[in-house]
Amino acid sequence: MPDERFDLVIRGRTLTADGIAPREVGVRNGRIVAVEPLGSGLAGTEPAGTELAGTELVELADDETLLPGLVDTHVHVNEPGRTEWEGFASATRAAAAGGVTTIIDMPLNSIPPTTTVEGLKLKRDVAADQAFIDVGFWGGAIPGNKADLRPLHDEGVFGFKCFLLHSGVDEFPHLDAHGLEEDMAELRTFDSLMLVHAEDSRTIDHAPHPGGGDYGTFLASRPRDAENTAIAEVIERARRTGARAHIVHLSSSDALPMIASAKRDGVRLTVETCPHYLTLMAEEIPDGGTAYKCCPPIREASNRELLWMGLQDGTIDCIVSDHSPSTLDLKDLENGDFAMAWGGISSLQLGLALVWTEARQRGITLAEVVSWMAEKPAVVARVHNKGQLAPGFDADFAVFAPDQTFVVDAARLKHKNPITPYDGKALTGVVRKTYLRGVEVDGLTPRGRLIRRRSV
Repeated sequence: MPDERFDLVIRGRTLTADGIAPREVGVRNGRIVAVEPLGSGLAGTEPAGTELAGTELVELADDETLLPGLVDTHVHVNEPGRTEWEGFASATRAAAAGGVTTIIDMPLNSIPPTTTVEGLKLKRDVAADQAFIDVGFWGGAIPGNKADLRPLHDEGVFGFKCFLLHSGVDEFPHLDAHGLEEDMAELRTFDSLMLVHAEDSRTIDHAPHPGGGDYGTFLASRPRDAENTAIAEVIERARRTGARAHIVHLSSSDALPMIASAKRDGVRLTVETCPHYLTLMAEEIPDGGTAYKCCPPIREASNRELLWMGLQDGTIDCIVSDHSPSTLDLKDLENGDFAMAWGGISSLQLGLALVWTEARQRGITLAEVVSWMAEKPAVVARVHNKGQLAPGFDADFAVFAPDQTFVVDAARLKHKNPITPYDGKALTGVVRKTYLRGVEVDGLTPRGRLIRRRSV
């Protein structure tokens, strides 16, 4: 292509659908327009770092691999209303530092929640000039807002989140089984997606109380049966309505057989899990360690291994962060009381390194990890032009050094509050640069866009 000119050409080891190989990637107007074998001369033969007719040339180091930017479809940004917990500027900086180039923001923990078009517009107004990467939005399904679902869909939300038990914040009440089915039937009429926090409140009501600092007691207070019962309910309602349903943050490996069976039966069901369920285990959580609190909880090592198997056999579709930060005081660090602490893990910046560190020990390839964290979340949420390094897709990249190690320092992470259960943990895999539509994210100039669901 000697006569073609590009805004950017990156040369070096590149991960595409064909695997990792030396490639030249040509970018024009923010899109990938060419992926060719190394030596194709997409931008001529000038040395890297020179300018050729406006083309920026980047030569990767020998230990670097070019990846598609990750797509994280489960992030609680919390702005407006709880911006001291997190905000669009801090969240998107943290995402970019971890190689994430697209997030979809959850509808709750902001005030107001994204349950009306007015709430969505307010959130977009607040986010518009703060986003360092691209940001989309989920809507919320709560009792009484059925009439708001179609207008929110028409305004571009990617789907709807609901809870089957108390959400943790009073302004986002949960649906009962009847309300879930009613709203799913509504979503079916315009083929939207219902994301479900699947834990059964009645099961939890009969479980031990979680008070105090003993992690075993907290774990017993959110038993696997609570997830299993709720997931069975979701499957049944999806089967009846024909709607698309998505189980968020799967923790209980017990549910994998019924999920696999439902998928074989043609139920339109997808499932995500999160880095904390794949990398942490209950046996190693210290008493009073409320940085580890999340709902559903981190379970035993044997459960963790079965989740990895569920990913490898396709029962679980993707890995997303469920980044659910809060202020330090809400984590009740002084007392270490699991009943009082906010339930949420902060890991938006660390997801790729966390998952890769564990995956490589199991003989899982970088290509598989990136598929679970980029391509598959984009497919589930129907985020077009994201998650793959191929012509026609947005030129969103992470320059990744898969063998470089580092130790997590919570104080140096870019999310707003310096707490994470991974503080002090040694990880492998460093994101050295992140590109959004062919421009390096510098953390100074917010160039992210607010993206909308596209009609298909």
